[in-house]
Parts: sequence; C-alpha cells; structure tokens
Amino acid sequence: MRALRWHGAKDLRLEQIAIPRPGPQEVRIAVAYCGICGSDLHEYESGPHAIPVELPHTLSGRTAPLTLGHEFCGTVVEVGTEVSHLHIGDRVAVEPEYRCSQCAYCRGGSYNLCTGMGFAGLMGDGGMAEFAVVPSYMLHRLPDGVSLEQAAVLEPAAVALHALRRSALPTGGSCAIFGLGPIGLLLVMLAKLQGASTIVAVDVSTERLEMARQAGASHIIDANSQSADALRQTIASATEGLGVDVSFEAAGLQATFEGALRALRKGGNMVMVGLMPEARLEVFEAVNRELSLVASVGYRHVYEELMGLIASGQFDPISIVTKTVPLAQAISEGFAALLEDRSQIKILVTPVDATSCDASDTGGTGNTGAIQPRSQP
Repeated sequence: MRALRWHGAKDLRLEQIAIPRPGPQEVRIAVAYCGICGSDLHEYESGPHAIPVELPHTLSGRTAPLTLGHEFCGTVVEVGTEVSHLHIGDRVAVEPEYRCSQCAYCRGGSYNLCTGMGFAGLMGDGGMAEFAVVPSYMLHRLPDGVSLEQAAVLEPAAVALHALRRSALPTGGSCAIFGLGPIGLLLVMLAKLQGASTIVAVDVSTERLEMARQAGASHIIDANSQSADALRQTIASATEGLGVDVSFEAAGLQATFEGALRALRKGGNMVMVGLMPEARLEVFEAVNRELSLVASVGYRHVYEELMGLIASGQFDPISIVTKTVPLAQAISEGFAALLEDRSQIKILVTPVDATSCDASDTGGTGNTGAIQPRSQP
C-alpha cells in the first residue's frame, strides 16, 4: 500500500509498504480522509518535535520513519480476534489518543492525561495511507447522519470542544478567540452553539476573519490594524467596558498570548490551546486582576457528543475544509499550500479508491475476511 512517511524535517516520502495486519485488539481501516494538522506542519518544517526518533513510544512501540496523520476516518476492513464491537463495513472516526487504561489518570477517566499519552500519526503510524491499523478503543462507529468527510474533522473539533469545556464559559457569556486556524474557527462555531452572547474573533487574515463572521462571531478584529492597547479597548467596548469572560489563545504566539490575557475582565479565564515553547507572563496584571490561566490538551469523552450534534444538524465542521487532495499530491498541494497560502484552513488528504475491494485478500491474522484496494499508479 501507499503511505506518506516522515523520515525527517522536509523529508516526507510517499512509499510502498506492506499492508499492516491488526493484532488481537486492533482494527484495520481503509482510510477515507485524513486532515493535515498544524502539528503535522511543524514536524514537516522542523521536526522532530513529538515524533519518536531514538526511543520507541511506550504504547505504540514505534520510532521514525512512520506514517503521518492523526485526523482520519474510514471503513473497517479487518478486525482482530478479540474485537467484537466492530465489524467489517462499519464507518468509523478515529480518536487517535493512545492510552494505557491502567495509570491513575486513565482509571480516573482523564485518559488524555495518560502517562503514556501520544497520538497515532505522530507517535505511531497514522492515517496518511491507504490503510491504518489502530487499537479498537480509538474507533467510534459513525451514525447515519454523519458523513466520512465530516468525520475527518472530528479530531480538531474535539480539541475545540474540550477547550470550551475547560473554559467554563457560561451560557450567555462572552469570549474572545485569538487565532483563527481550524481550532479557532471551530471554537467560534461551538461557542455560538453553546449560547455565547458575544464572540470576538481576532486574526491578521481578512479571509479567516470573514470565515469567523460566517461561523457566528459577533465581532471580528483585524489585529494588523490596531495596536495592543487599541485592541484591548475595542474588546472592552464590545463588553460594556469590562472585557470578556473567557479568552482562547489558539495561535501559539507571544502576541496572541498577551492579547488573550489583556482581553479578559477581572476574574476572567484564559485557555491556552496553541502550542508554544514558552511565554512571558505579566504576573502583576494576572494577580491584580485575579485572572485564571488554564491549559487544554487533546480531548476526552467528546466524540459522541460531537457526532450527535452533527447528526442532528446543529453543527457542521466541514465548513472549515478548504480543499481535498489525493495522497499522491499531499506534499505539493497539501503541506506546501498550508504553509504558503493563508486562505487555506483545513486540507483533507484522500487515498484514491482506498475503499474499493479485492476479495483475493483473505485477511491475514484477523478473524474475518479483509479488503484490499485496487492498485494505484
């Protein structure tokens, strides 16, 4: 099969590798779509950051080279001998967090904080391939009202929903979102759905600001056109001079970190979603205004809720998808496009004809028959 493999920074290779077979508690899926995440871009540009190179990841057992992609979905084509809740033909979304199920965090339900936490597609093989094998606990069967294309955006939506839960944003409350990449735009949509009365969206891209307006933002601010003090005053004027109840830093930049902090009312809550190695904090201001800073990583117990919202027509994450490209063009039309074109938000990669069948594949070690795609040039 074909797989897009990370060998090093600026070294992604579309390779022919053996079709993986599931272990007893694993499932093989034919990948339908896989989104390119900001984390994938960081690994491509300057990695390794999260990808294990010297020591294998504790739960996946993998080191580079490995197949990228953690935002993926597909159709079950082979199940391990100990898997009984999934069957061939099931359409599934992948919740790609590894978990041990034994540490104190897993036992307490906070599996996103597992001592061995990691992601398929970063710490193990992921979804930028014709097939992927993952632990069965990662898979969610899709309701009839959720398309595979929508399922491909469930992972970033899960990041946004978990961050929203961490924020304790009250119904009818106000929030500001700094950074309108996929997570920021999904935060706008979900905050609106939760009943936020005021949603201030801040970015430097006019295209992304317009998308935020369409997604439900009540106010949009071009950060290029205002100084830091003016930006703070603009946000205050939208909230009766107080500032917002909650702010989200979703860009991973010092400027947006400071802006999100200043945007808060006294007693407000800032949620750090963007990734950055370090940030400077004005401690006097944070203490004097009794601000709270909360970090949010990954997600837990949100996929079922998101699928329900999509199936009921209340939420459609597909609106952030700006392009879908075949696996053979993932580098030139996917990774490069996201790095060079700010109008691109979420690009999906699809293995052409990945769900077509070849009955000659007998399924290896699985307990049912398996499916194989017709070969592609």
